[in-house]
Amino acid sequence: MYSENELQETPASVLDKRPVDEENPAPTESKRRKRDCETYNEGSSRTGFTADDYTVGWVCALHIEMAAARSMLDDIHNNLSKSQNDSNTYILGSLHHHNVVIACLPMDGYGTNNAAIVASNMRRTFPSIQMFLMVGIGGGVPGKVDIRLGDVVVSTGVVQYDLGKTIQQGHFQPTGITRQPLTTLMTAVSALRAHHEWNPSKIPVILSQIRERNPSMIQYTDCERLRDLLFDSAYEHSEPIKSCDDCDRSRLVCRSPRSSNSPIIHYGIIASGNQVIKHAKTRDQLAQKFNAICFEMEAAGLMNSLQCLVIRGICDYSDSHKSKQWQKYASATAAAYAKEFLSVIPTIGTEATPTREVARERRRILMDSLSFEKIDARHSNIKSAYGKTCVWLLSHPDYINWLTPAEFPQHHGLLWIYGKPGAGKSTVMKFIYTRALGNSDTTISFFFTARGDDLEKSTQGMYRSLLLQLLEKLPDLQEVLDLPSRFGQGHNDDGSWGINVLQSLFSAAIAKLGRRRVTCFVDALDECGESQVRDMMEYFEQLGQSALDAEGKLYICFSSRHYPTICIQNGRTLTLEDQPGHSQDLEKYVRSKLQAGKGKDVNSVRTKLLQKAAGVFMWVVLVVNILNEEFQRGRIFAVKRRLQEIPAELSELFKDILRRDNKNMADLLLSIQWILYAKRPMKPEEFYYAVVAGLDPTRENLAQWDPEHITADDMNRFVCSSSKGLAEITKSKAQTVQFIHESTTKNFQQPLLTEQKICDNKYQGNFLSLNMRPTKSSIMPILPRSTYPSTIF
Repeated sequence: MYSENELQETPASVLDKRPVDEENPAPTESKRRKRDCETYNEGSSRTGFTADDYTVGWVCALHIEMAAARSMLDDIHNNLSKSQNDSNTYILGSLHHHNVVIACLPMDGYGTNNAAIVASNMRRTFPSIQMFLMVGIGGGVPGKVDIRLGDVVVSTGVVQYDLGKTIQQGHFQPTGITRQPLTTLMTAVSALRAHHEWNPSKIPVILSQIRERNPSMIQYTDCERLRDLLFDSAYEHSEPIKSCDDCDRSRLVCRSPRSSNSPIIHYGIIASGNQVIKHAKTRDQLAQKFNAICFEMEAAGLMNSLQCLVIRGICDYSDSHKSKQWQKYASATAAAYAKEFLSVIPTIGTEATPTREVARERRRILMDSLSFEKIDARHSNIKSAYGKTCVWLLSHPDYINWLTPAEFPQHHGLLWIYGKPGAGKSTVMKFIYTRALGNSDTTISFFFTARGDDLEKSTQGMYRSLLLQLLEKLPDLQEVLDLPSRFGQGHNDDGSWGINVLQSLFSAAIAKLGRRRVTCFVDALDECGESQVRDMMEYFEQLGQSALDAEGKLYICFSSRHYPTICIQNGRTLTLEDQPGHSQDLEKYVRSKLQAGKGKDVNSVRTKLLQKAAGVFMWVVLVVNILNEEFQRGRIFAVKRRLQEIPAELSELFKDILRRDNKNMADLLLSIQWILYAKRPMKPEEFYYAVVAGLDPTRENLAQWDPEHITADDMNRFVCSSSKGLAEITKSKAQTVQFIHESTTKNFQQPLLTEQKICDNKYQGNFLSLNMRPTKSSIMPILPRSTYPSTIF
């Protein structure tokens, strides 16, 4: 190893993401599959194993870490089939008589959440895993201990340093707690640490063996050509795009030379977060606050549910002088420690009794039966928050109070966000749910939709979804499925579930959380039946009391309209349209989207528009589009009058949009009829066929249409124009045509509305002729037989 005073220097990393060796990209999927069935020089490929034979899970973040892990295996095993929806790619093998599963995070998929997903998938496919190791590289904290590049840090605990809340005056208050590995892992660490008191670590021997077997891995096993330079914390790298050749050598920290190049093993707290630390002073401040000796980016995502042992090879000092050239060697030293560690762990028996195998199979069947089609379709279809809107809620006193553990006895973990129809409640809920996913807590959600199937708009679907998410993210809780007494007659042969059974299972799972925290978001309660919602709220209030008595940590955020009126004894409430932050969001949107230029008149229009909106975001979006049409036609003088004429109520605005312009009324009539009365939501191509067939009922017209020449943009424009902007194509995987909001559907279905007239031309008559529903007989002669959508009537 070179001393600090030598002249050559490794290049500084300039990446803000976790550094990766760009000169050696990860193998392609086909090459990886091929390698998984190959063996290295002294190994052998073995078959005959099942998923139940594997007891050790080994998780890596980078492909170089996976390569180092693979080199440690004594034998390579053939691949096995995976559980449904498991996106991981595995390397299977044996190590010191342990059967080991190795998985790597997706390329560029760093962070605590991705690590949790990989581990959860692994646990589903390999249910007998008893211990997890997170092995790879990390950034060292020089100071208290003499950490050098290539050394190994073993976790005695992991803390998420970027988990917390913003309080008064914008100060960040961390709330992450230190989580320790399983006791069985810590006792093994103590045994190995004691062994090293009289016998040196075998890491150098293991690396030497790897180098002999595979000389091409010289960068993983030899650090002789690498340099270890530590600069003063106050001295920053001046030009990130250059190496440290021009850095001031007088700012190097003088350290005593070591007697050998062998890595030293350190034990302590590892700080984990979703960002790379590349600033020495920030490193030192955080290290002092959390008593940490290493920084990394994945472990917090595993500790919440798996209590794994984290092993990190030190590849840099978490400062601006970061370098990639130690990454492969540090990956190998960490992997070598993991190999040595497994040598002191007794082999875990995996002989499964028939009863145990039956129980596992039963779990799998029950988990599959909880799932249903379109289980998360509504969440996918909700528009994301515009620009930097919704951010205000994260620092709102009621929101902070809701998430503060000390306040739990006052609100029992319940927060209810109220709002008018179209105010933007679902967008807000999607925003805060997405933000919550970035924390180490377990986060689950359900978004009701009255436009969906029965399970999408019922509490049965909600309980199934929430329970499935909880059991997938915290697999140890799946043991609640092993107690037949909890089921009674609730789970039927056809896969349906009873409400009482689902509530019982969810309560049992929450009771087993221990110190772990679950945050839950349930949107649009008003789109579910009122009696179901009342029963649901009674259940969640009881659950909140139980969580309080058991010192649990269950936090639930609901959203709904102001009706139906359901009161809760405990909990915080927040009315969306009354919040200054929401009003500021509306103003941001208007200033950005209203194409009005500048001037007193324009400011007057903006002010009047916002006053008239009364906090309803959808009203603003629709009205801005109407006013922009006037501006685009150069009719600035008409804008004030048009704004004055526009109704203030959202329901009246829908009718105004329909009455105002008689152009393309035939398109509109057919569009709304089909969306309202089709047996199921129509695919975009079905909608196109149906409307075109009604407008120009000639076989030639339809026969000449080639779907390959109709782009997604064409289809979006057709849906928007034919419905006057009141319908859209959903963003879910199975795209359909639906109204832009549930209030649109409800307004078109009102009996009084169907009796009103909207125009005086040839389409005059009852509102949209809604009593004249499309039928199979009216459309069948028009559509080509090969494309006739028989299931929509």
